[in-house]
Amino acid sequence: MGRVLMPPRYKLILLAIVPLVIACACIALIANRQAEKLAKLDAALFEREILASKQLEIENYISLALTSIDHIYADASPDDESAKTAVKQILNALTYGQDGYFFVYDSKGVNLVHPRLHHIVGTSLWDMTDPNGDFVIRNLIAKAQAGGGFHRYQWNQPSTDMITDKISYAVYLDKWDWMFGTGIYLDDVARKIAEIEAELDRNTRQTVLLIVIVTLLAILVVTSGGLLLNLSERRIADSRLRLLTRRIVEIQEDERQRVARELHDGISQLLVSVKYSLNIASIRDSKGEGAVENIERGVAILDEAISEVRRISKDLRPSVLDDLGLATAVKSLADDFASRSGMEIDLEADKVGDNLSSEGKTALYRVMQEALTNIARHANATAIKVRLKSRAGTVRLMIADNGRGFNVVNAEENNGGHGINNMRERLEAQGGWLQLRSTTGRGSRILAVMPIDSSGSNTTSEAA
Repeated sequence: MGRVLMPPRYKLILLAIVPLVIACACIALIANRQAEKLAKLDAALFEREILASKQLEIENYISLALTSIDHIYADASPDDESAKTAVKQILNALTYGQDGYFFVYDSKGVNLVHPRLHHIVGTSLWDMTDPNGDFVIRNLIAKAQAGGGFHRYQWNQPSTDMITDKISYAVYLDKWDWMFGTGIYLDDVARKIAEIEAELDRNTRQTVLLIVIVTLLAILVVTSGGLLLNLSERRIADSRLRLLTRRIVEIQEDERQRVARELHDGISQLLVSVKYSLNIASIRDSKGEGAVENIERGVAILDEAISEVRRISKDLRPSVLDDLGLATAVKSLADDFASRSGMEIDLEADKVGDNLSSEGKTALYRVMQEALTNIARHANATAIKVRLKSRAGTVRLMIADNGRGFNVVNAEENNGGHGINNMRERLEAQGGWLQLRSTTGRGSRILAVMPIDSSGSNTTSEAA
């Protein structure tokens, strides 16, 4: 089975749609990537801002706690157990919110105060790690002994009884060798970041959906526009085809009328004259009078009729065009026209190569015929210039005269007066085109251009 070829109009529509789809897909991908980066950046920025705010809050709680115990701790000795007990009671009572409390550990990691987890009081948590493997109490003690600092880890949240991210600030009471501190759970931060990421994800999906909708609408517009344009072009082509068909019929009828007129006015009259001469010769011969003169006159008229037949035949399809090529045919046409009209013709006709189709040669030859006929009928010229050249992959035929010229716009609006439409249609039918320049009082110039068939499939026996 042979391949099913896609019509050119559908190829054009596809050629318009495919880059559009690719471009929109790239835009959607880039938008999605940028949205993901923006989401991560916003989440990180929000987290930094929230942590900074919570760190400031924790430092304020630490300052409050230190102020609460300072009147006892400042005057106590290292071994004052009553002072230590009083401080533990104060710190154990200092709570804020559901999960806000203070904790105290000695330098060996033994818990001394924990208002929420009473069961760990007196227990050493020196070797305890969180789910991430962090030695929580060791690191808090190290931060405190270094002058105080923040540490982030995971710890049980009393209100939910779940392991949650927490950030704490620890300070060191050197006199008693204690570390005490407080912290804030970060579950609200994680929840807020998740909300931000979810919102950005929704916005990203909406953006991608919008791009898809716009892409589909653009495809619909391009497809509809292409189909409408194709329909419009088809209607125009059908209209031009009907017009061309009508013009062909008109040209055929005009040509038939011309041939009929030529036969009636020329050949028919000559043959009638031959008939009369032969009749007279027959009558004279029957009377015994000399008939040679009448016969010779009939022969002469027959010679004239034969010449007329040849002229008509040449006008219909010159044999020299097929036998000797376009250049020779153009020269022959110019010589015949000059002898009939008495106009001076400056002719340069180069052999134009062997790749011009037979139809192309005929079209150029007919254009020259039409142009010379128009000059004889309308131009009132005395001199004509004709150039036949091969240039830039085309064959160019230029005919110029020094006649009275005419208004090109008016002529073309008047159904292409002076046979302009005939010439243009002949050329366009073979892929060529026509240029016409004329100025009233300054003559006219016609340039007929026919592209050369580079395949060389249409050749003649001689370079044309």
